[in-house]
Amino acid sequence: MQRTLSRDLPARAGATVRLEGWVHRRRALAKVSFLIVRDRTGLAQVVLPAGRELPGEETVVEVTGRAVANPVAPGGVEVVEPAIRVLGEAEPPPVELFRPALDAALPTLLDHAAVTLRHPSRRNVFAAAAAAMGAFRGTLSAAGFTEIATPKIVASATESGANVFAIDYFGRPAYLAQSPQFYKQTMVGVFERVFEVGPVFRAEPHDTSRHLATYTSLDAELGFITDHRDVMAVLADVVRAMTTAVSPFGFPGVLVPATLPVVHFADALRMVGADPDEPDLAPEHERALGEWARTEHGSDFVFVEGYPMAKRPFYTHPQPSDPRWSNSFDLLFRGVELVTGGQRRHRYADYLAALAERGESPAPYETYLAAFRHGMPPHGGFAIGLERFLARLSGATNVRETALFPRDLHRLTP
Repeated sequence: MQRTLSRDLPARAGATVRLEGWVHRRRALAKVSFLIVRDRTGLAQVVLPAGRELPGEETVVEVTGRAVANPVAPGGVEVVEPAIRVLGEAEPPPVELFRPALDAALPTLLDHAAVTLRHPSRRNVFAAAAAAMGAFRGTLSAAGFTEIATPKIVASATESGANVFAIDYFGRPAYLAQSPQFYKQTMVGVFERVFEVGPVFRAEPHDTSRHLATYTSLDAELGFITDHRDVMAVLADVVRAMTTAVSPFGFPGVLVPATLPVVHFADALRMVGADPDEPDLAPEHERALGEWARTEHGSDFVFVEGYPMAKRPFYTHPQPSDPRWSNSFDLLFRGVELVTGGQRRHRYADYLAALAERGESPAPYETYLAAFRHGMPPHGGFAIGLERFLARLSGATNVRETALFPRDLHRLTP
């Protein structure tokens, strides 16, 4: 007999079925007992005579019985006259997974992730993550992008803006990649349009609710652009698809208007009452801009463009009309930076000049710069932090809640 999933029980009413899953909850009443069995699609109710021994929560079971209609059962169907076979024994779980919400502190959730991730609310976040990644891939593939996979061990710690993890690579120094930035730019010279979904590693000594030492980055790079606005247009399509893809998972609706609001960095400083010489937006500035976008434009997203060149990596293209500013942007989602992107330099001579201006030698960048010796088109790209997207989407107060097995200053297990 083929296995029946809980979501398919309504179609099998009157038939003999075989369920397989975990014991989600037990309820023993005076005249009858119930087992709630959980599988990957939901919950199924199994009815047993009173007094019958019930396997404990999280025991893996096979249940064979007759499916009958019952409007108060999950899905309107329950299984009666069951034969139960234990497939895997279980110790009592560290938390009560049958509760609608997990009443446990974050360290408990993370220390016992192998079990707490089974809770429907936790599973829901990561099912949404899969849907978001699928939408990211699908949107870019349909727009002519090619998916690539780049090395995560690199020879030089060359990208600006973050610290790196040093490792021993067969007796030589090497580093975990901070991003696929250099490789995805190089691959624009091959495919014109590329994207990647993969881990990145940032050895930044932050112990905050919004930083992780490693996270999933959704990267894209495209060639033959006019400026960073072309990149922003692609990104807007991507976030619109991602928010649509996660809508079935029950999170608060995301406001995504037909045109996302855009403000220049200098104007953003004035709007939030910040010092005009500030080199970056503080978290409270981002929150204020998020409120403005929602109130004035009905948007949970707002682009801030034209960040100071002094705060952007050397490969960022300056704003042609005023080289103090850059052709770069951040995309804020509900008042928190979600995406950084922009137009890149694409001429070899411009790279040499930019490095010289910063007092840096081009030698550490030799393999990266080689691509620009042989003709690269005007190009740009962006990177989305998946866990931060999920945190803003779900309302999580800590980004660690949206990482399967988070790594930070203190955590290396589980």
